Amino acid sequence: MTFFETLVALLAVAILLLQVTRRTRLPYPGILAAAGVAVAMLPGAPTIPIDPPTALALFIAPVLVDSAYDFPVGAARRMLLPLFFYAVVAVLVTTGVVVSISMLTVGLPIAVAVTLGAIVAPPDAAAATAVLSNLPVARRVDALLKGESLFNDATALLLFGAALTVQARGGLDAGTALQVGFAAPGGILFGIAFGFVVSRLRPLTENTVGGTLLQFVYAFSTWLIAEHLHLSAVLATVASAMTIATLSSVKDSPRMRVHSFAVWTTVVFLLNVVAFLLMGLQARRILETMSAEELQRAMGFAAIVVVGVILARMAMAFLLHAVVASRHRRGNELAPFTSGETLLVGWAGMRGLVTLATAFALPADFPERDLVVLTAFTVVLATLVIQGATLAPMIHFLKLGRQAEVRDELKAARRSLAEAAFQRLEKEDGIEAEAIRTICKDHWTASTDADKTSPLDRRRDLTIAVVLAQRQRLEELRDTDQIGATQYLELQEDLDWKQLSVGSDEDRRITES
Repeated sequence: MTFFETLVALLAVAILLLQVTRRTRLPYPGILAAAGVAVAMLPGAPTIPIDPPTALALFIAPVLVDSAYDFPVGAARRMLLPLFFYAVVAVLVTTGVVVSISMLTVGLPIAVAVTLGAIVAPPDAAAATAVLSNLPVARRVDALLKGESLFNDATALLLFGAALTVQARGGLDAGTALQVGFAAPGGILFGIAFGFVVSRLRPLTENTVGGTLLQFVYAFSTWLIAEHLHLSAVLATVASAMTIATLSSVKDSPRMRVHSFAVWTTVVFLLNVVAFLLMGLQARRILETMSAEELQRAMGFAAIVVVGVILARMAMAFLLHAVVASRHRRGNELAPFTSGETLLVGWAGMRGLVTLATAFALPADFPERDLVVLTAFTVVLATLVIQGATLAPMIHFLKLGRQAEVRDELKAARRSLAEAAFQRLEKEDGIEAEAIRTICKDHWTASTDADKTSPLDRRRDLTIAVVLAQRQRLEELRDTDQIGATQYLELQEDLDWKQLSVGSDEDRRITES
């Protein structure tokens, strides 16, 4: 099979597996990674190579932009201490644990051990938030997991790059130390400046396909330019996305926003799927090059590393809990998480896309590369399967779910939006203003009386019935050649928007799996 044929076949398998994960409520990354291993074990399964320098930019940059653009800056300010602790301190401590295990068990050189530690240290909250989206928990827990996944990658990749440099040069010199020290602040400054420039270019491409393409070009360009300047590509990418989001306006084009959201959701999801499947396919090549004795050594070592990173994460979670509780007793405003929330955050430390991409990026001649890659993949697979599968039951058992509260918050927010509309229409007269006020009043009453049939429900049913009748007439006009293809698509889109505007939340939502 050619590369393209193999990729199409893998994506078809992924679609089938995603339907399984949706019905079993399991995080899809673990299932896809396991499927990649299973496919790799089949006779005649292909080996799909990937250029190591390309892996990080291809798989990580769009994911970071997608997450950073929607991450609230206010949440980062409020949770500065926990974010710093998990993004920096916890990553460094976990790396130290892995280094100790590596040197004491298999005797890896310190630069190689640090590289492995940097690869497996940063948790990827993508799988955790996929579960939490269906089973919501406290907002601060959700914000911490999402924020951590944005910033811990920077710490890990700085360590990763420094370890690779030290390994290549045979030691740490002053130039390398200075480069690493400037990488983080320089990346942030570059990202802010680049984001400011891009935000000025966006209006020129608004409501065009080129505008959406520009978003991907800027995402990859930010990463690649930062890499060439020896700056932190992660922090540059995150800073640029948050800068663009901050400079956005309520007057920005809604059509562009809807189109961009649909495209980015699909592309980021596709990159996740491909990365996990490709990583599983690497297993066969690694296993074929190892003797039985080497494989036994590698799997034993990987199992110890898995236990080490999980225990390190749990220990750091409860250490932070103790620190925040002590500061809160002395008058600090930041309240500690409950013990159950702390346990959840500690258990949600699943490794994922960043670990896979950095393992991909190791040079082919890196010492003990197969051992490092196999260990990294084992950590990803074990944490996704073990922790990912038990995350939802843990939330139920600890009674941390807050579906009812989320529904109440949504109703209150909709009531507040209706109130804003009333205030804007206070001084407006005429039947047009009165018609809009009637619609707003229906939303207001529906927010407080959801169990009874409301005028909003009646209007929704009638609108959908009317739209379906219009769709039928539109099909007849096309079939009798009374309207052209372009005009047909334009009117069809108008009817789609009309139907979605009155549909339920479930009708408007596109889920990952």
